[in-house]
Amino acid sequence: MPRQVYFYDQPERFVAGTVGEPGSRAFYLQASARGRITSVLLEKAQVAALAERVEEVLDEALRRSHGSSAIPAVAPAELLDSAPLDLPLEQEFRVGTMALAWDSVDERLVVEAQALVEDAEEDENALYEDDENGPDMLRVRLTGAMARVFAKRALDLVAAGRKPCPFCNLPLDPEGHLCPRANGYRR
Repeated sequence: MPRQVYFYDQPERFVAGTVGEPGSRAFYLQASARGRITSVLLEKAQVAALAERVEEVLDEALRRSHGSSAIPAVAPAELLDSAPLDLPLEQEFRVGTMALAWDSVDERLVVEAQALVEDAEEDENALYEDDENGPDMLRVRLTGAMARVFAKRALDLVAAGRKPCPFCNLPLDPEGHLCPRANGYRR
């Protein structure tokens, strides 16, 4: 089947969001522009890693430009987005591999999320080729300000999960958990 590339050059909205209660949430990346919406499913750890790396790439691009870039040091308050995911929420694919790049000519952050490939042999070849038979991909180009806003929301989203156990730092379920630091006693 031919590859589907969902491309957004400066989308109206690019956010990470969740569906469900802490402990059983599903995490999504969602891009939208001109009435078109693309949603892809991913893991909480992928959201956290992406947000942290976006911050690092923006900080490095700002440093290398000696402060002359239009990248804000923090997310502009007027652009912050706390709205829920857009509906209808239809998952295009589950994310396997992600990539980031900084386009220094246009001063844009490029975010790519490729579909998870089940077959290991296919995985070795398909994820690095940009051909018509590769895995589906979401590709988004963001301004520095929009990228900062994305990263802030994503980090806040990850932090809003279950509270950690004060002893082992693992997430607490509403009914408690078997704490490894309590020799198996429920906390």
